[in-house]
Amino acid sequence: MTASRTPTIAEELRGAGLRVTAARVALLETVRDGDHLGVEAIASGVRDRVGHISLQAVYEALHALNAAGLVRRIEPPGSPALFEGRVGDNHHHLVCRSCGAVADVDCAVGHAPCLTASDDHGFSIDEAEVIYWGLCPGCSTTRSS
Repeated sequence: MTASRTPTIAEELRGAGLRVTAARVALLETVRDGDHLGVEAIASGVRDRVGHISLQAVYEALHALNAAGLVRRIEPPGSPALFEGRVGDNHHHLVCRSCGAVADVDCAVGHAPCLTASDDHGFSIDEAEVIYWGLCPGCSTTRSS
């Protein structure tokens, strides 16, 4: 019996039909090491790993990785796009109204109950995006004192 191993980032990129480049590998590492990062933070992380990369190249790579399902793009209203490496599980997000902090939250009940719409209008639903809004613990403490 052989132990299964986690595929390398290069293997994941190839498996998604994408060309393997140092920039794409660094970008995927940066997103996975981060926590709901914006494009500027991702570009900075990629530059720390591989040197110069244009912001346009970061946008293009993020678009390709998102389309391939290797990263997830979330866009809380009033915020720039954020990217995360947690994909494929239909989780949701908590967003602080004050500081903008974002945290992952699993579906509240059972297996993706949010995929059962009260009226699907004939759509074949495969994903739902739920954002819970409120104040993070740090902002709640600041407001109450």
